[in-house]
Amino acid sequence: MPFIYRNLSLTPQDSEEELPAILAAKLSVLSTCLRDIRIVRKGIDARKKPHIKLVYTLSFSADDALRKQLGTDSSLEWQDEKPVTAPVPIQSSKHIVIVGSGPAGLFAALRLAEYGLMATIIERGEPVEQRALSVQRFWKDGVLDPESNVQFGEGGAGTFSDGKLTCRSKDPLVPWVLEQLAAFGAQPEVRYLAKPHIGTDRLRTVISAIRCELRAKGFDVRFCCRMTDMKVKNGCVTAVTLNDTEEIPCDHLILATGHSARDTFELLDRLKVPLQRKPFAMGLRVEHPQELINRIQYGSQKQPGLPAADYALAWNSSNSGRSAYSFCMCPGGVVVGGASEAGGVVTNGMSGQLRNSPYANSALVVNVREDDFDGPGPLAGVRLQRRWEQRAFEVGGGSFVAPAQNLLDFLRLPGKEPARSSYRPGIRETDLDSVLPQFIIDTLREGIVDFGRKLKGFITSEATLIGIESRTSSPIRVLRDGGFESVGVKGLYPAGEGAGYAGGIMSSAVDGIKVADSIAGRL
Repeated sequence: MPFIYRNLSLTPQDSEEELPAILAAKLSVLSTCLRDIRIVRKGIDARKKPHIKLVYTLSFSADDALRKQLGTDSSLEWQDEKPVTAPVPIQSSKHIVIVGSGPAGLFAALRLAEYGLMATIIERGEPVEQRALSVQRFWKDGVLDPESNVQFGEGGAGTFSDGKLTCRSKDPLVPWVLEQLAAFGAQPEVRYLAKPHIGTDRLRTVISAIRCELRAKGFDVRFCCRMTDMKVKNGCVTAVTLNDTEEIPCDHLILATGHSARDTFELLDRLKVPLQRKPFAMGLRVEHPQELINRIQYGSQKQPGLPAADYALAWNSSNSGRSAYSFCMCPGGVVVGGASEAGGVVTNGMSGQLRNSPYANSALVVNVREDDFDGPGPLAGVRLQRRWEQRAFEVGGGSFVAPAQNLLDFLRLPGKEPARSSYRPGIRETDLDSVLPQFIIDTLREGIVDFGRKLKGFITSEATLIGIESRTSSPIRVLRDGGFESVGVKGLYPAGEGAGYAGGIMSSAVDGIKVADSIAGRL
């Protein structure tokens, strides 16, 4: 079993090639005595600005003679090596269909492939290469393809986001997901960074590589293909209808549509599939100069060897019980249009692999409770989202231009400057009070004041707020049992963020894997 050594520090200017020698010196042994030295985790300690540290956790092995000596060192601990067992191959004639090729759908497919199983993958949008062109056309000219956009298409909504792989879960499947991403072309360091990040540009090549692998293993991957109906007989899924014209048999249906598949939610509601309304969050996106965030977080301009600085903020109101918090922070990124329906404005944040944009942006959102929803029924949250997206579209003047306001002006403080933003297709300066419910506006104002106390310089005339951020998570949950199967329809497996069981790339991927394991267990 290898040893684990924690809290070994370097300065940003130091080379990681020095790690073996530094570790050996810490342990008072020759570096040649240590084998298989590997970075397990790498994080940043910025508590003592501007003296920033890079903090490492390392694993290594040693010779038998040295192992006993090192076993008495209190700075070391054992790392239990759990043998990885390959899934037992399964032969089955059952038809498996996966609806959606976001992280839940793709990782469910990769897991099924490990069992030797195959499936038909249905994706309403385009392959990632063509999808990127459709998205660029929307950002440039305001021409929206409702079937292939920031929300829909190969890779899911995360394809045009920051590509962040941060996950609070300690689930043992998380390392497997990271290994798979690295194997398909992500940066090797995603395996150990405390805040792993791929970047939207590199993530597209990873997704393309996964598609090629699945097709090589016999999967039928079909694009521009939307599930428009689902046949249920005697309480079991028997078939799905595609594009209103084609029907294919289906014994096991993995529903991994993402949080914006509103027409699919409506279909499930019509079919009486048990659904539950779910709280989510809405707000605005804020954009600062990245150099300013670097100075706030690092105490100076960004040093060589440090990434573009990020932040995470939260504030709770003792009066209303509401929370305001940052979400999907994108250092060195841009703000982009994320609409999937005509007549609605949706904002999102996105970073490339290098995070080298001069801007930093983040959603600032407020929790929306079920008693805030528009009327009864499981789709009430969808109605609330749509209503305010359409309002933002109207205030922006149409053509998916987003309403925006200088941060000081939003806080009713003097010294405002003209609103500036990287947002595409463009912004229109206006008062943002009219684009969200009043409880969100009030909570954001109070929360931002608190954020300014925590991050000195956050409240500045250089910052712009852009509206609205409404697709933080799914407003519904497709109810399922402990075996990941719908409580109302046998053979239906709701998965990932759209089904209400995940929030982000990693948790969605893990949920897809667990659904695949459940199906394999039944087969």
